[in-house]
Amino acid sequence: MTVAVIAFRMAQLSDRVALITGAASGIGRATAQMMVERGANVVMTDLDQARVEAAASELGDAAHALGQDVTDEARWEEVVAAAEQHFGALHILINNAGGGILKGLEETTLQEWRQVQALNSDSVFLGTRAVLPALRRAGTGSIVNLSSVAGLVGDGDLSAYCASKGAVRMFTKAAALYCARNKDAVRINSVHPSFVDTPLVQSMIAQSPDPDRMRRTLERAAPVNRLGRVEEVAEVVCFLASDASSYVNGAEWTVDGGLTAR
Repeated sequence: MTVAVIAFRMAQLSDRVALITGAASGIGRATAQMMVERGANVVMTDLDQARVEAAASELGDAAHALGQDVTDEARWEEVVAAAEQHFGALHILINNAGGGILKGLEETTLQEWRQVQALNSDSVFLGTRAVLPALRRAGTGSIVNLSSVAGLVGDGDLSAYCASKGAVRMFTKAAALYCARNKDAVRINSVHPSFVDTPLVQSMIAQSPDPDRMRRTLERAAPVNRLGRVEEVAEVVCFLASDASSYVNGAEWTVDGGLTAR
């Protein structure tokens, strides 16, 4: 049995409180469920408040739902305060909310560009800045930022998305060094999935001129010839959020079926 497998099995989260954005579906929802199963309490936020409340209700008293626009600076302060008030502390932030547009460089408007940067990049900065005082009060903390393989390699139809996810990658490293320099007991890492079977990817497939061809193309993007599963990404997120990864900091973790190994 490898050391990595042993570490993942040790990734327990008892007595920890996590804030997860974009938690109504996909990777965010799967992460919330896995964290609750491992002993954590979770605050689940999403722009779609009704949907995230429904998702949280399935997890019982260990989950608390809040509506949140992650690009709203003032709302971040409110959400962090609400998390501490509801569960008594806050130890973990999962910056998961995000999205993009499938357009070439010249077809992308400045407004679309700015919207993608705000959702994917600005929100990570705002969340990290807002949560640091709470993590210091808790005495320990872990922040996991969901980037993408598009933050590591380019795609001609995803210029805005690639730029925003590349920003998340480098911000993560800079923020990790900032916390280490300040002697904060806070680690910050990024996770880089490829094409995962989420509502966002399913929507991209459905909106393409030839959905069957698009699905096959996405499946073949990784050498393992399939889409990723949300629980495969959630497993890595939970590991990075837990004390099992106590010496992992400022690192980027790909969950891509070997896509970036080529």
